[in-house]
Amino acid sequence: QVQLVESGGGLVQAGGSLRLSCAASGTISNINVMAWYRQAPGKQRELVACIFSGGTKNYADSVKGRFTISRDNAKNTVYLQMNSLKPEDTDVYYCHVVAVVSGRGTYGYWGQGPRVTVSS
Repeated sequence: QVQLVESGGGLVQAGGSLRLSCAASGTISNINVMAWYRQAPGKQRELVACIFSGGTKNYADSVKGRFTISRDNAKNTVYLQMNSLKPEDTDVYYCHVVAVVSGRGTYGYWGQGPRVTVSS
């Protein structure tokens, strides 16, 4: 089993910053991808940022230059540094991890989703 423990989120004013974190634990032999998605009520879940095992990063156009994804391999933790936040960034943010579970295979896991609220 793989467990994801998320922290961060909250209420900030426009222009402020937050950092989300997501730590994976369990019988993990390797983590291929760590990512952050967000979803507003009534809308589709969209990819915000992802980081691959080789270090390659991808960002949604709407967050480029403002958000930074990083990972701490020793802790199996992914971070999303969110700067210059806008009201449009208000969403529930979901951590997603694609991990190789020892002796089983590769599976995807979702976090519970910290909520980020940005006020004007």
